[in-house]
Parts: sequence; structure tokens; C-alpha cells
Amino acid sequence: MRRFSVAADTVIQPIKTRLDDFRQQTRVQAGSLIISMFGDAILPRGGRVWLGSLIRLLEPLELNERLVRTSVFRLAKEEWLRTETVGRRADYVLTNSGRRRFEEASRHIYASHAPLWDRRWRLILAVGEFEPKERERLRQALFWQGFGVLGADCFVHPSADLTAAFDALVAEGLSGYLDRLMPLLAADSRSGLSANDADLVRRAWNLDALASAYSEFVATYLPALAELRRDRQAEVGEEDAFLLRTLLIHDYRRLLLRDPELPDVLLPVDWPGQKARLLCKELYRRLVPASERHLDHLLTLADGTNPPCDPSYADRFPQDDPLAAMSL
Repeated sequence: MRRFSVAADTVIQPIKTRLDDFRQQTRVQAGSLIISMFGDAILPRGGRVWLGSLIRLLEPLELNERLVRTSVFRLAKEEWLRTETVGRRADYVLTNSGRRRFEEASRHIYASHAPLWDRRWRLILAVGEFEPKERERLRQALFWQGFGVLGADCFVHPSADLTAAFDALVAEGLSGYLDRLMPLLAADSRSGLSANDADLVRRAWNLDALASAYSEFVATYLPALAELRRDRQAEVGEEDAFLLRTLLIHDYRRLLLRDPELPDVLLPVDWPGQKARLLCKELYRRLVPASERHLDHLLTLADGTNPPCDPSYADRFPQDDPLAAMSL
């Protein structure tokens, strides 16, 4: 298969190392990676792709055709995607609910800073009976939306859209739980005698584990950024730029799914999540030009056309950033 690359003979070692590390994994969650790719690369080009094109895009990461086909079939079964037949071929297209879920995630991934806090906690209370397996499934689903846990029956988040949180539970196949859950918006009733926000944070989240995950993300991708900063003449090959961009956003998205996006006032000093965001922003912007050329060549529809990128997506990771002066 022909691979397109502007600088095919240029090897940037930290990028090669990251790609090789991924390829050597014994187990890959291909469905999750495809979701990341759809949201980052395919949604800006109309939210549809021919399956053969998707297979070609993922093949350099050593995801074989059978794995990609199986994963896409499951995503369709879960109503992320649907098929549209074009002659003897078919496009996979984002469903309306899939598009909404991607766009909601994008607001967090590509934001210049965490949302402002109105000092009102969002709560989901379990007011009905849950079997132990049901409760654990609910806890896991809300964990991946960034909710912390207070006791057995209360889930808490500083800024979540509760309607979107319930929609996500439906998408996870948990619609049967909704009549046993009550969403609440807490009043801001600060009192000198009551527990404070910091006490709530310590009980609801394991920030040490999240900080460790963010630090690992920085350690993984900072060498590639440092090399691109050091050698201004270095030009990443189109294919490598696309693959690294995909892994960068995939890894960052999975971190944000666990992150409650606490306001700065509630975070420890030198919170590594801030460094991770700045790193992701700068590296992503450096990879975009070459990776988009790769998509121009290889992202095709069932009718053989190459959908252009919507210019509105150029605003990802806007320049205005209160942490812009922070060093990495």
C-alpha cells in the first residue's frame, strides 16, 4: 500500500518511540481509538468515512482489518455509527446522538481553559434500589464522566451538564437506571461550621491517581515536542504526524473522561493537568498541517471523493489561554 509522506526519510526519534510503543501493546481498545479518530479527524470532514479508508488509516498502527471491522460493527450496534450504502460500498456515518456526544467531548478536549465555576455542585442521587452489579456499573459509567463519589448513593461534579450526563447513561445502555436517579443542583450555602469544598474534593476524588496519570502523559509526549522545538527544520512525515496526533488526542481524551475539571482554586499547587493541556495544545497545533495533508490523500468516501475539512474546526485549541506564560 502506498503511504504518503512529505519527509519520509526524516525520523524524529521520540515520535518513532511513541508509535513503536503503541504497536507493541498486546491489547488495544480499538473501538475507543476509532471513537477518538472519528471525533478528531472525521467529524471535521463531514462525520463519514468509507470503511476501506478507515482500515488504511489505522493499518500503520498495526490494527488489522478484522479488528477494525469488528470494532466498527460494535460501534454501530451501540448507535455511535450507522451505515449508508453507496453502490457496492458503504460509508460509516455518525448518528445524530453520536455527533452530539462527540461535540460535547470536543468542548472539553479543545478548550483553551477549564470552564468557570459557579460554586454550585451537580449531584446525582441514587434514590432507588440497585443490585451490587448495577451499582458498580453505574459508578463506572459516571466515573468516566468525571463524577466523584460521596458514600454509596451520591455522585458529585462541579460543572457537568446533568442532562448530558443522563444522555450519556442512556448511550451506555443504562436507560433502565434513570427512574432510580435524581439529578440535583446544589445551592451555594457556605457556612463557617460546615464542611468546605476542599473536604468534599478529598472525599470524592483520588486526585493523586489522576495527577500520576497526567504526569505520565506529559512524560510520554514532551520528548516529541521538545525535539520539534529544538530543531526548527525538523519536518514530521505526514503519516507519522497523523498517527501521533491520533494517539495524542486519544490519550488526552481518556484522561479528560476521568477528570472532573475542578476549578483552579480546588486543585493542588503545580497541578500536572495544566501542563498536560498546554503540551497537548502546542504539540497538536504543530502536527495539524502535515496530518491534514495525510487525510487529504487517504480519507475517502465510498464514492471515491475526498471530503474537505470544515474551516470552522481551525479554532481548536484557541490561542487565548490564561496559562500561556506557563513553561513546560
